[in-house]
Amino acid sequence: MGFGQAISDGFANYFNFSGRASRPAYWYFVLFLVVGGILTGALDMALFGAESLGPVNGLFTLATLIPSLSVSVRRLHDIGRTGWWLLLLFIPLIGWIVLIYWHCQPTAQQSNAYGSAA
Repeated sequence: MGFGQAISDGFANYFNFSGRASRPAYWYFVLFLVVGGILTGALDMALFGAESLGPVNGLFTLATLIPSLSVSVRRLHDIGRTGWWLLLLFIPLIGWIVLIYWHCQPTAQQSNAYGSAA
């Protein structure tokens, strides 16, 4: 899966919290979020100055919040874990490290409760 296909797949499955997302699909979408955040933040600084809260970046964040959650849940499904593990985000540092480690794990080649391997 390429960069463009991962972005289109992320938005095509906007509210799809079932199924699986491969490692490249997840990490390309994360790359899109990082690059988009940097670009919209720079645009906010150019348009509104450093003191602004950043409405352009805020709109980008709101538009990508649900797709980023759904691709994260589908990535956890891909390694055989339930999407509820995403609640580890509320545990600073330790929860984040665990989730990053799990998101880096290779795809489970066998079928699991969330579908067959892609």
